[in-house]
Amino acid sequence: MSKVLIIGAGGVGTVVAHKVAQNADVFTGIMLASRTKSKCDAIAADVERRTGVKIQTAQVDADNVPELVALMRSFQPKIVINVALPYQDLHIMDACLEAGVNYLDTANYEPLEEAHFEYSWQWAYHDRFKEAGLCAILGCGFDPGCTAIYTAYAAKHHFDEMHYLDIVDCNAGDHHKAFATNFNPEINIREITQRGKYWQDGRWVDIDPMSIHQPLTYPEIGPKESYLLYHEELESLVKNYPTIKRARFWMTFGQEYLTHLRVIQNIGMARIDPIEYNGQQIVPIQFLKAVLPAPETLGSNYTGYTSIGCRIRGVKDGQEKTYHIYNNCSHKAAYDETGTQGVSYTTGVPAMTGAYMFLTGQWGGHGVFNVEEFNPDPFLKKVAESGLPWHEIHNGDLEL
Repeated sequence: MSKVLIIGAGGVGTVVAHKVAQNADVFTGIMLASRTKSKCDAIAADVERRTGVKIQTAQVDADNVPELVALMRSFQPKIVINVALPYQDLHIMDACLEAGVNYLDTANYEPLEEAHFEYSWQWAYHDRFKEAGLCAILGCGFDPGCTAIYTAYAAKHHFDEMHYLDIVDCNAGDHHKAFATNFNPEINIREITQRGKYWQDGRWVDIDPMSIHQPLTYPEIGPKESYLLYHEELESLVKNYPTIKRARFWMTFGQEYLTHLRVIQNIGMARIDPIEYNGQQIVPIQFLKAVLPAPETLGSNYTGYTSIGCRIRGVKDGQEKTYHIYNNCSHKAAYDETGTQGVSYTTGVPAMTGAYMFLTGQWGGHGVFNVEEFNPDPFLKKVAESGLPWHEIHNGDLEL
């Protein structure tokens, strides 16, 4: 039906490439582009070996808008799936506007010089995309992404009012490395070391990083210590569902990971400002990223599961109700299918699914949209068929 351009050749880009190839009746032309073309070529070769589908590849600097525009005009995709770095979101959106291409990403914009992310920069593009007759879909990974769509599904089918929302993210896997991050190390460390916050009674409550934590029980996994962080989907969900009184995001971390993280911070390797070394400027966290294991290399020896979902309290037909909707994903199954680990898989499958929704006319509109603004039903049907089945617990103990 339409061509798709995937920008980014890390673990998530790998999954997206495999998944669009599995839906070649809709994605009738596929191009994978990144700064390093050899990475794209290796992924394309593996996709062809597994699926028989050929993927074109290209080199592009996602910080260079003229380069992006030239590539888009040459290939003429219907939609761009942006799985590059969050710093590059606005460059890619600018290029889409200039080239007349629709847009989808998995994480909101974050300025390079500040560990701070919010949707305001991308929401500001709404009128420009609307006037251009284009659609921009924001945050279509798992969290953000499926977590927001789970919330939309709960609002549509199970609640008259949602009052308390807790998004819970557990990685109970073991990659058998002393220290490694499951997605881009630079983004991961920036995200969890910034100040946390949550929504309470119409305002944001700021907290010290990792200062609030408690054990939560995850289905088929058991209890895991979970830490309150800020995550971007909270911003759009409290805007789009104003009955929510409190919204929080929780993520699990092992003690060994936290110990390494404290050392990294204490010795200055988490710094995002440049320093001078041997006559050149380097950013410590970017150097750290270069020496840590790449997330896409972790899959071959990764065991265990992820468990991510939404725990919601509210009212239906005048009665209080609790609802838990979640997915558990096997790292081994993800690797067997795509050669990557479960965290990349759980982000890449929804990205493909969102683009599929758009190209098949089940999602659409002109402007900039968060995923919860679309119909959740066809997405959840397709994402389950594509490897991320979801489960429900009605009126269970949410522990929160």
